[in-house]
Amino acid sequence: MLGWITMEYTQLGRTGLKVSRLVLGTMNFGPFTEEPDAHAIMDAALDAGINFFDTANAYGWGANKGRTEEIIGTWFARGGGRREKTVLATKVYADMAAPDAPWPNRGGLSALHIRQAAEASLRRLGTDHIDLYQFHHIDRSAPWEEIWQAIDVLVQQGKVLYAGSSNFPGWGIAQANEAAARRGSLGLVSEQCLYNLVERRAEMEVVPAARAYGLGVIPWSPLHGGVLGGVLRKERDGEGPGPGRGAPPRC
Repeated sequence: MLGWITMEYTQLGRTGLKVSRLVLGTMNFGPFTEEPDAHAIMDAALDAGINFFDTANAYGWGANKGRTEEIIGTWFARGGGRREKTVLATKVYADMAAPDAPWPNRGGLSALHIRQAAEASLRRLGTDHIDLYQFHHIDRSAPWEEIWQAIDVLVQQGKVLYAGSSNFPGWGIAQANEAAARRGSLGLVSEQCLYNLVERRAEMEVVPAARAYGLGVIPWSPLHGGVLGGVLRKERDGEGPGPGRGAPPRC
């Protein structure tokens, strides 16, 4: 197919990394999209020239957290250059302990959890590195010196290439990158935030902060659960609150 000829690419923030302007989100892989269908979607995306795939260690949700990364891992294992052609983004923060067996340090952004979560994601994804490792939420209990020390180790080991944020306030982006600058680290290169024609609060502080610090902006829920997001089917089937019926999904 010739999708790569018409697909638009851009550099991710201030990096030299080229990514497609369309990003394939995988949040529903596992809970709502079975593995064969998920594999077919990823194949179609790659054929169309989409080289940027986004996931998170928490996707799969509940007792199945991690399932989405596993599905992507089995897709990579099919070969054909799939991993080499994909810019892979995943996230860290969620408490990954079993719901019925809570345990300390299984969530957040402590150096311990970052290390453990990265290793677990690499195993599930069946890869030796994560291209973009994103902090899924801000952790006010973890100092940035600790967070960047953990990320710098992963970068030195070749297990992570870039770091990004998700659901951060503008001041959080500034605080993170000022701390990284003091260490001589690259810092955040992207912010993934809720942003669409209906929900535009990101324009107040997040987008200006991203522009000031050279971050790429990756919108989540860009359709706000509109027609293409299945809102008519949800209305017809009487499904509960969700995209188009109050609040977008928590990414």
